[in-house]
Amino acid sequence: MGKPPKPGGDSISGCVIMISIVVPAYNAAPLLERCLRALQGQNLPAKEYEIIVVDDGSTDDTARVASAMGARLIRIPHGGPAAARNAGIRAARGEIILFTDADCEPTPHWARSLAAAFADPGVAGAKGTYLTRQRSLVARFVQVEYEERYRRMVKRSRIDFIDTYSAGYRREVLIQNEGFNPVFSGPTVEDQELSFRLAAKGYRLVFVPQAQVYHQHVTSPISYFRRKYHIGHGKAVMLKWLPEKAISDSHTPQTLKFQIVSLGIACVALPGGLLWQPLWYLAVASIGGFVLSTVPFIRYAWHRDRAVALVALPMLTVRAAALGSGLLVGMLRRGHRETQRPPITGMQRLAKRLLDTIAALTGLIIALPLLVALRVASPGRVLERRERVGLNGQPFRMYVLRPDGNSRLLRWLHRLGLDVLPQLANVLRGEMSLVGPCPEDPQTVPAYTDAQRRRLLVRPGIIGPAQLRGGLDLQARLALEVDYVEHYSLQGDFALLWRAIGCWLHHVRG
Repeated sequence: MGKPPKPGGDSISGCVIMISIVVPAYNAAPLLERCLRALQGQNLPAKEYEIIVVDDGSTDDTARVASAMGARLIRIPHGGPAAARNAGIRAARGEIILFTDADCEPTPHWARSLAAAFADPGVAGAKGTYLTRQRSLVARFVQVEYEERYRRMVKRSRIDFIDTYSAGYRREVLIQNEGFNPVFSGPTVEDQELSFRLAAKGYRLVFVPQAQVYHQHVTSPISYFRRKYHIGHGKAVMLKWLPEKAISDSHTPQTLKFQIVSLGIACVALPGGLLWQPLWYLAVASIGGFVLSTVPFIRYAWHRDRAVALVALPMLTVRAAALGSGLLVGMLRRGHRETQRPPITGMQRLAKRLLDTIAALTGLIIALPLLVALRVASPGRVLERRERVGLNGQPFRMYVLRPDGNSRLLRWLHRLGLDVLPQLANVLRGEMSLVGPCPEDPQTVPAYTDAQRRRLLVRPGIIGPAQLRGGLDLQARLALEVDYVEHYSLQGDFALLWRAIGCWLHHVRG
């Protein structure tokens, strides 16, 4: 993305830091002035932050409004919000870059709330929340929809989903990861894709509910459908690179995925019933499942805004139809530039997880009598739990047999190299794999370079290239593990397993 200017030496909260606030704007003249007035009214000294407006090829008075309001103005050819934000990143002088949109009005404490999250050096990104003053029923529905998702996120110590109406990142992290992906030429999922990409590398992203902005939500069902359709279309492209996000993320409720699938089945089964009557029963069951899945949202909406609760069922139907049709068209459409390749494809990930589950379950069943005998023969605890870092930087507790046990059976298992048997439980729980990089010590991960963080894109393994090689220093080990991720194949996993079995048999004979 190019090297940005050197940051200024001003201070905020006692730290040497400067904040850059980037606002992409396209034909935003009617709304931009309110946004900039809100940004100028932040409860921070003016010298501690700068406001950058990136005019994304507007044909109205956006540039004139930005200049008149005293913002730093950058003008680029129209390329979409991703390209505009990237231009703002390149121009920014701040170590922390905050983002909002031209149709948002940040509250006076917005910038300070987001910036406070970065007092923790382990935080790479932060996400805030929407507010609205609108009285339109559709806009109120949208607000309740967001608030229901915020309820899920506030319970998490780290998230993987940041949308840029209220967001902040460390500039260094953005530069190292080339910012937003400009393949998304419209306001769809370019912000989600960036946060997913960073979270997959183990960067810690956090939710800051106090970082609030007032927003102009859509006000008609047609506009709502159009907006959700474009998001679904963008997600279809993104999921080719990040297939695991089809399963879960910290923002999207699982009920939404069920609703998309059940509505799709109903739309196919209803006309199909004209040819084969049993399909009508499938359609009825799908519609019934859809309606039941909306109950939790309707119940939440009833306590927040009863008028919204009354229109929730038809609006949720519109949402599922729009997202589903957008996903379908996006999956069928060709011609998008493939700018990324997942380290493990969706089918490889599924096959690897299936093999892990079968092998771990089989291994635990075979080893169960041995582990029970060990528990009976050994005084005190036989298992030790060690804090480790796994997939996407998520912490977990790895099980091993205690190295200091007095039992003869325990010493025998250690001599045979079977002290890793309890880690089959970690594999079964989805925290580890049979084959993968070493489970990492939490103290080591902060010292990773951005490139070395790619080893966190897969689950750690009981065995792996570094475990078999042995005697490597940290840099050599990480290079070997990154290479494993970059050139991943199931055949490679089987080759490592075969080598591990051979090494173990050699060890036992010795």
